[in-house]
Amino acid sequence: MNTLKRWTPSFVLMAIIFAFSSTPSKEMPNFGLVDFLVKKGGHMLGYALLALANLRGLNGKRPWLAWMLTLTFAASDEFHQSFVTGRHAAIMDVLLFDNLGSLLGLLAARLFQRRNQKGDASAPPKN
Repeated sequence: MNTLKRWTPSFVLMAIIFAFSSTPSKEMPNFGLVDFLVKKGGHMLGYALLALANLRGLNGKRPWLAWMLTLTFAASDEFHQSFVTGRHAAIMDVLLFDNLGSLLGLLAARLFQRRNQKGDASAPPKN
């Protein structure tokens, strides 16, 4: 698979995250605790998917680099939010929610990879 095809999911996810973070706060509803949980859950899910997409871009190798790329984008996106009307940069989003989401995504990839490797080892030999 060529490089552009491998990295396209990362670019698409970064564009989606950027679009969400460009929304002024007055246009976003606030439903209290549910709102907080949905938004932070969205952070975690978005960055889990971005970490997986970055891992794909790296051919499934160097998960530490996929993690670093994901957190670098998360930090830059939080900085970008500081310029959006009614929004502010929250370093805690990066350090906690985005970081946790990216680590959970990469952990899921590793567990999936291990499960598939065990499945291959226990398969009967092909003649």
